[in-house]
Amino acid sequence: MSADLVPNDLWERIAQLLPARPVRRRRHPGQLPVSDRVALAGIVYVLRKGVAWRDVPAQIVGCSGVTAWRRLRDWTEAGIWRRLHEVLLTELRVNGGLDMDDCAVDGSHVRALKRGDHVGPSPVDRARPGSKHHAIVDRFSTPFAVSLTGGNRHDVTQLIPLLDAIPRIRGLRGRPRSRPKRLFADRGYDFDKYRRLLWKRGIKPQIARRGRAHGSGLGRTRWVVERTFAWLHQFKRLRTRYERRADLHQGLLELAASIICFRRLRRSFRNDQ
Repeated sequence: MSADLVPNDLWERIAQLLPARPVRRRRHPGQLPVSDRVALAGIVYVLRKGVAWRDVPAQIVGCSGVTAWRRLRDWTEAGIWRRLHEVLLTELRVNGGLDMDDCAVDGSHVRALKRGDHVGPSPVDRARPGSKHHAIVDRFSTPFAVSLTGGNRHDVTQLIPLLDAIPRIRGLRGRPRSRPKRLFADRGYDFDKYRRLLWKRGIKPQIARRGRAHGSGLGRTRWVVERTFAWLHQFKRLRTRYERRADLHQGLLELAASIICFRRLRRSFRNDQ
């Protein structure tokens, strides 16, 4: 089951990033700890199936949901998922699987069933508690950065933080790339202040204007971010927010973005053969 949830080539990349486990005592060592790969399989199982942590089938996955949750907590606090995402983006750039010139940005509402950080009244769900996923992607729908905010936060407030969250992607000769040349967005980002901020960063804003008739043509480029949200929400644990701790939900969001990059990387390998 672990190999099905965590393929060998994905595990090889993650294993290099995990912190070293403490040395066990030789005398009276106690119960052997669950291996990191099995615990990661438990995390991916919850991410994909959307089950509660207490409902993880230990006889199938190989560990309890409590053990998987604790590893998620420890690895999230250690920043493992963000580093994994950066590694996969670098590999994609080496293989020509990234387009660093044209990017699109948007947000998506999800309902939050528990209180906690980054939860607010959702304006699209009768003010029920909710959160927002924000993403900036390339024209292949590859997520460069993802973030979590309260459901009442305006999309445009996360524009600059998302740009700042894009890692310095290496892989080709020259300076690492960390910003696009053009950024596509819908009318929710139509603020002259943010257009000026984009121009200062050397990014050409391609943002639809409010009050103008539809048919600007930007939708032909901007739709890729909607596809990314469709891919992210195929992970059932992300469709509704259950985690009270915002950092743990953010960690699952980053892990899902990394898995999307990994799938794109596998596809590029198949196309090269």
